[in-house]
Amino acid sequence: MTTDPDESRHRRRPRVRLAATAAALTLVAPLAACGAGESGGTPTLNLYYPPEQNLQKVVDDCNQQAQGRYKIAYRVLPRQADDQRVQMVRRLAAEDTGMDILGLDVTWTQEFASADWIREWTGQDQADVEQGTLAGPLETARYEGKLYAAPKNTNVQLLWYRSDLVPEPPKTWDQMIQQAKELKSQNKPYQVLTMGAQYEGLVVLYNSLAESAGGKILSEDGKKAVMDAGTVKALEQLQRFATSGVTSPSFSNAVEDPVRLEFQNGDGAFQVNWPFVYPALQEANPELAKKVKWARFPGIDENTPGKVTIGGVNMAVSSYSKHPKESFEAARCIRDEKNQKFSAINDGVPPTIEKIYADPEMEKAYPMKETILEELKDPAVRPLNPAYQSISTVMSAYLSPPSGIQPQQTADQLRKAIADALVSKGVLP
Repeated sequence: MTTDPDESRHRRRPRVRLAATAAALTLVAPLAACGAGESGGTPTLNLYYPPEQNLQKVVDDCNQQAQGRYKIAYRVLPRQADDQRVQMVRRLAAEDTGMDILGLDVTWTQEFASADWIREWTGQDQADVEQGTLAGPLETARYEGKLYAAPKNTNVQLLWYRSDLVPEPPKTWDQMIQQAKELKSQNKPYQVLTMGAQYEGLVVLYNSLAESAGGKILSEDGKKAVMDAGTVKALEQLQRFATSGVTSPSFSNAVEDPVRLEFQNGDGAFQVNWPFVYPALQEANPELAKKVKWARFPGIDENTPGKVTIGGVNMAVSSYSKHPKESFEAARCIRDEKNQKFSAINDGVPPTIEKIYADPEMEKAYPMKETILEELKDPAVRPLNPAYQSISTVMSAYLSPPSGIQPQQTADQLRKAIADALVSKGVLP
């Protein structure tokens, strides 16, 4: 009996990179510390942070406030998140004292805390961070009930839609698929554009669907793979979407910026993507921008709003810093209310302090701020576990391509693969 080749390929265990031994990290030579502890002079605090166009202005402001007690030096990390993580992991594993303040992707806090690479926030430092910070971003900064980072900025995806084609936004994915099919039958732009390549963006999409369906990938304590009925429902939804005929032909290879460009060029009626698409559209296609509106991430059930996975950057202090007291103070300054508002308006990174959203100066830069805040108050958080990078690697492998998902079978495979990832079997993120 012959087997469908696509089905056979999907049934095989996806290929993931074999795990390297932990000893490999010990082979990394310690990098030279830059200004880690000048004797008798002003200490330099090295801030390792992702590229942010106007962050140097924030650093300059905080240096001025320090009045010579320390000087923050902004060391720009690579643009790609994987490259950022590799650089920091190697240096921290080598106990490099040249790293003081770290800008961590929200998915890394638990990993770095469990490895004892970052310091716990306590006392007044902790109180200052927790005061007024949204609960979702704050959850990503905790490990085993303790605070290990300070959320500087957050992010959520929105549904962007053509109001000239769709007067009212869909509340569910099935409604969106149906509206797109109707547009297609009328020979109008109809595609639903979002990220479906085998990478973190696909995991984010699935996690949002799973949380929207009330599903749990991990147990409440984050230590056991669950993959319950809600996660199966999300797999059904993802597979139904991928085979509906309303996605872009490039869906299974699509990442954020190409998705933005497709929509910007008029190819889609809907786009699920981050807020960075808004200023880009205003600049590149102002006529189309006038027709584009936004709404919450669609749900699975019409009576339950969709939940969307939050992103962002958390600020941590290295365990190997020679100036921890000053580093905590500097990190608090960089992410304080004034500077979060500056970064939000000038660099498009949504703030984690709730009251900033009510500031009148936010209106022009964030006309969608109320929708962002709604999603942030009821967010989906990625599975919180030190092994998240391994979990994400296996999840993206089993979810790709989304059209090949077989819901119950894929859920069973994911449960086993995630259980292995939790004990670091079989993958190297």
